[in-house]
Amino acid sequence: MAHPYLTKDFHIRWSTLTPEPIVADIELALTEAQSRLDAVIAQDRGRISFDSVVLGMEEATRILDESWTLVEHLDSVNNSPALREAHNAMLPKVSAFRAKIPLMEPLWDLIETYSKTEEARGLTGVRKRCLEETVASFKNHGAELPPEKKRRLEEVEAELSQATQKYSENVLDSTNAFELIIDDVAKLKGMPQSAIDAARADALAKGIGSNDEPKYRLTLKAPSLTPVMQFCDDAEVRRQMWLGSTGIGRSGEYDNTELVWKILRLRQEKADLLGKASFADHILERRMAKDGATALAFTERLHQRVKAAFGKEIIELQEYRADVAHFDHELFEPWDVSYWSEKRRKALFDFDPEELRPYFPLNGVINGMFRLTEMLFDLKITEREAITLHPMKVEDATPASLDPNKPGPVEVWHDQVKFYEMRNGDGVHIGSFYADWHPRDAKRAGAWMNFLRAGCPPSGEHDRRLHLGLICGNMTPPVDGKPALLTHDEVETVFHEFGHLLHQLLGNVEIPSMNGVNVAWDFVELPSQFMENFCWERESLDFFARHHETGETIPPKLFKRMLAAKNYMAATVMMRQLGFGKLDLELHISHARDEGADLDAVARDITKGYTMQFKTEPPTMARRFSHLFSSPVGYAASYYSYKWAEVLDADAFTRFQKEGVLNPATGRAFRDTILSKGNSEDPAKLFRDFMSRDPDPEALLRRDGLS
Repeated sequence: MAHPYLTKDFHIRWSTLTPEPIVADIELALTEAQSRLDAVIAQDRGRISFDSVVLGMEEATRILDESWTLVEHLDSVNNSPALREAHNAMLPKVSAFRAKIPLMEPLWDLIETYSKTEEARGLTGVRKRCLEETVASFKNHGAELPPEKKRRLEEVEAELSQATQKYSENVLDSTNAFELIIDDVAKLKGMPQSAIDAARADALAKGIGSNDEPKYRLTLKAPSLTPVMQFCDDAEVRRQMWLGSTGIGRSGEYDNTELVWKILRLRQEKADLLGKASFADHILERRMAKDGATALAFTERLHQRVKAAFGKEIIELQEYRADVAHFDHELFEPWDVSYWSEKRRKALFDFDPEELRPYFPLNGVINGMFRLTEMLFDLKITEREAITLHPMKVEDATPASLDPNKPGPVEVWHDQVKFYEMRNGDGVHIGSFYADWHPRDAKRAGAWMNFLRAGCPPSGEHDRRLHLGLICGNMTPPVDGKPALLTHDEVETVFHEFGHLLHQLLGNVEIPSMNGVNVAWDFVELPSQFMENFCWERESLDFFARHHETGETIPPKLFKRMLAAKNYMAATVMMRQLGFGKLDLELHISHARDEGADLDAVARDITKGYTMQFKTEPPTMARRFSHLFSSPVGYAASYYSYKWAEVLDADAFTRFQKEGVLNPATGRAFRDTILSKGNSEDPAKLFRDFMSRDPDPEALLRRDGLS
């Protein structure tokens, strides 16, 4: 295969996607995309149509979009020096090409000309909305700027892509650079045995220690870091791990301080060029909030509602430690908060989150989640055999299936990856997806969903185009041949990412760019956060929460204690998220021109009243806040979206609680009004279609016990 990244195969031949062809393949994809755009522009103005202009433009860049997505995906899950070099060589070129599309005067002229035709004025439904969104997007990206500003905007986009990529690399590299080797297991006292076993196995895998003289390797990956901070009795071990985590992107060759300011400055310059007061106003113009002031007001209103409860929770935690450990009523060290919070949770509710872990074997959770969603949304999900092939000539890769209609194993990028097909209840294949759940050094942190192929239903002469998606995470791995046992938080993350995937694969809009998760950013989290609700209901839990040895469901007494502890420290949890949103918005609204200022001091000033006071002042999270700074846009000026969408999901789930948590009719209504609609209609209307009213702003506070 001469150009593997330009593959048209539905089942990707991952063994052929080595770093070497990237530059040549993406160069060719850029050339072909430009040629196809030129053909769209050159068409006879007297015969233009929606298909030839709007869909023609979308189709012109499809090969480039799909091939570059493969490169970026591999950069996320299989990073290497060679891949990084090739990716970074092409990143500014791809970014510049994408940035210049709305700046191409002949293309903008074509769109404007078409928008004034009789056909365009008579459009209805999704085609009308698609044209409106296309016109708005071109204007939002500078189509009406004078030539000199267009040139500078292209340069800014290229600089942003390089700066954010370097930021992301620094986060990954500094995360991987840290390890803490423990020689004496007594220093890990208090930690769950599963976490201790995982630390021992990780050390052995790295050639550290032996079975006779074990050592224990702690890292900054969540399955390692979290149990240390919550359960380890040794404060010095917790302190060293805290120093490691707060040191991500903070020092030496991995220092992101200057990059944060550079990214903020470039985003502000972009906003200036586009006539907006701030990047927040620019990026939110076509989202539900509409502008930075509205998003900030939303954040500050919630802050006012929970600040009293937040202060009370802090005092109660300080008093608890003083009583138990005979401390003075003094400030916490930052590495002590999670530890004492867990101790108090145990004391108040006789509940240890680790008690739930045996009921959440990963495979059982996944299979139960599939069965639950099959019943609710009229689906059928089946696993296909997966194989990993080492890089080889394509003619040697014959064992793998390339066509979704043909039998045979499906090739994946790593042995841990699984592959699934999703069908409607009537057997119609609508899409497939990969799942990659465990941490690796070459894989970025966190959990995410993405898609490699954008699907759409059959329309006119066109057959159905299948969705091809993926979900990735960094969940607790299996140890010593035992199943991977998840925490309840990890289970919520699995459901969250699967909610995003459902939103994409159930998208049933005829235009791919209007389908799936291509919606307003403050609406995109509704399906994902909605799915988390099923992790708390008895009826739904019994589908997937079963003991890995006995198959028993969670005992009633344990479930009762779990629910009793559900809203423990709820104000603190909410305030943490509000603080992140406040930091994000204020940096992009009020401090984007402060390049060279003390980043930690600025962040402290912004988040005053949103964070606990500590003995040791933590450095700002901005240097490792990948949501904001690891891509040119991402969640920049949009982190508030999580809370905005939580109001929607908390409210939407009340209909399920009223009509039946596992009511297929209610599930079908959610699929038909939300999950299948993509961006075909205004998101506020979609919510009203499901709930028959506007959102109840109190729903989230009631669910969290803070109303």
